[in-house]
Amino acid sequence: MSATGRAAGDRRRDFPPFLSRKGSRAPFAESWWGQAWIDALEDTSLETGRLSRGRTYARGGHVLDITVTPGRIAAPVQGSRTRPYRAEVRLRTFTDAEWDRFLATAAGRAGHLAALLDRDMPQTLAESAATAGVRLLPGPGDLDPHCSCPDNGHPCKHAAALCYQAARLLDADPFVLLLVRGRGETELLADLGRRNALAGAREARAPGGVTGTPAREAVLAASRPAALPPPLPLPPVPGQGPALPGAPSAVDAPALEILAADAAARAHAGLARGLTDAPLTPWEDAIRLAAGLPTAGLTGAGRALHTRLAAATGRTPTEIARAVAAWRQGGLEGLRLLDTPWDPPAGPFDRARPAFTAADLPPLRPHRNHLTDEPRGLQLRYGHDRRWYPYTADPGSGDFWPAGPPDPDPVGALTALLASSA
Repeated sequence: MSATGRAAGDRRRDFPPFLSRKGSRAPFAESWWGQAWIDALEDTSLETGRLSRGRTYARGGHVLDITVTPGRIAAPVQGSRTRPYRAEVRLRTFTDAEWDRFLATAAGRAGHLAALLDRDMPQTLAESAATAGVRLLPGPGDLDPHCSCPDNGHPCKHAAALCYQAARLLDADPFVLLLVRGRGETELLADLGRRNALAGAREARAPGGVTGTPAREAVLAASRPAALPPPLPLPPVPGQGPALPGAPSAVDAPALEILAADAAARAHAGLARGLTDAPLTPWEDAIRLAAGLPTAGLTGAGRALHTRLAAATGRTPTEIARAVAAWRQGGLEGLRLLDTPWDPPAGPFDRARPAFTAADLPPLRPHRNHLTDEPRGLQLRYGHDRRWYPYTADPGSGDFWPAGPPDPDPVGALTALLASSA
């Protein structure tokens, strides 16, 4: 998940769930300020067992969409029951006087603003703010976790999981921490820009003063790239890479040729039609690449690539095959629906079952974004793109596989699924 998030007003940001990283031991934070958040959590807890289960929940993808607002980070966390629990962690927001002291500290050095624009939080800024009486990072007891589950632990494993995932957001973007403290990025940068402009004007008016450039303008000007030369004419077809030797001591030549051909085709398509690809995780890009191989029997190079993809991603060949089928079914959204259920809002999802009854179709049992007929081995999954993705399984097995293209009409999707499984 990208830590950029989706802005809903300057004082709210929404982030999609992080992908599952079961078995990973990678740290939740690499920056000093992200680690300070984790230290505040772990120094608050009196039970290491709940923290350990919280880390397992976080890595397992149990924390769903995260919402950040002043004083609060909240998310549904999937526990043992069908519907997720509501977990949140609270942190005191700054008063107007504290914000004034913090912003004065940040505007006092041009390097502070440059670092913030580069998504970095200088320790000197936090230390100078603390000297001014504004402690930016939480300390022991500052984080206040809450959860709707019956566990009275402080924190419970659901709230702990949210805190660990929140550390990832802070790690990637310190403005998330500043938002929790009470103010959004746009508001802060505008205030810092005004303070720099006033400081520059005062220097210019002072005896012997020189006219300078506000720090924010200088940083932004330095970050603007030089103009590029006009592009070369686009060739009619993608270029062909050179044939590589297949010596045992060399790199895997067939796999490298597949990667080169794929990169050339994507670059050509982007230049020809102005396409831009959304950033993909290594897992998503691996499945995209595998899905582009021939569908009717794999070549030796294709089988070798599938095997290596399974080993590289920590999955089995069967999981690779299922994921490839999901990508071919619906691209990136199809793949994400494969392993990441979600809770759709009321509306089209809730109207689907009455529509089945009106069309004399069998009822399906709802669970999150799934509608399932387990005895028949039929299932529809509702996507974020408001389309219905059909799945089938051997009756009673629960081992569902993508079974065809998505349909915006649930009745049409179920009718086609019944016809294909008859």
